[in-house]
Amino acid sequence: MADKYLSLGGETVTQKVIEKSKFITVSRRVSGEDEAKAFITEISKKHPDATHNCYAYVCDSLGNLLRFSDDGEPQGTAGMPMLDVLRANKLCEAAVVVTRYFGGVKLGAGGLVRAYSGCVAENIAAAPIVLYENCAESLYTVDYSETDAAMRFFGGKECDLIETDYSDRVGFKVAVKAVDEQDFNGAILDFLNGKVQIKKLREYYFPFPVKK
Repeated sequence: MADKYLSLGGETVTQKVIEKSKFITVSRRVSGEDEAKAFITEISKKHPDATHNCYAYVCDSLGNLLRFSDDGEPQGTAGMPMLDVLRANKLCEAAVVVTRYFGGVKLGAGGLVRAYSGCVAENIAAAPIVLYENCAESLYTVDYSETDAAMRFFGGKECDLIETDYSDRVGFKVAVKAVDEQDFNGAILDFLNGKVQIKKLREYYFPFPVKK
């Protein structure tokens, strides 16, 4: 699995009319090929009377497991241009379906390529993009006398304070980027003069929003 990768932060729906044909574009993050196929089936069932439901997806974190379909459009005019947009944006674990209701005007091969790639490009531009990065989650335990200092420390660092447990002592469940874990732990030990216990809990991928 990749150390970090870009993906979609949610589902985005856009639509436009090109030469009387209606194009509806839906993008969504997918985790694995089964989820990608289920997404495509879901959208196709929503539009059973559509002329075409073309799709493209990259369903692993390395950008290797990819598929596309022209769904009846001339070969190379829909699925591949759609996939090219996903790859140009370096998106992984991402799928997109473009549904077309034919309006009676033929676009030609070049027009179709521009239509399908343009629809996906506009959709991705509107979609929330996130950076999935490996995070380390740890439990930081302090005496009550160190609670305020610990809170000040967490508030001044790039971290995610997940949970606070008040019992005989105070436990803070905190996630930081795995690459920052060692420096983060060293800094809190210095800040609290060693008055903190650190227990590593787990590592996982966390979606950090990407500013456009």
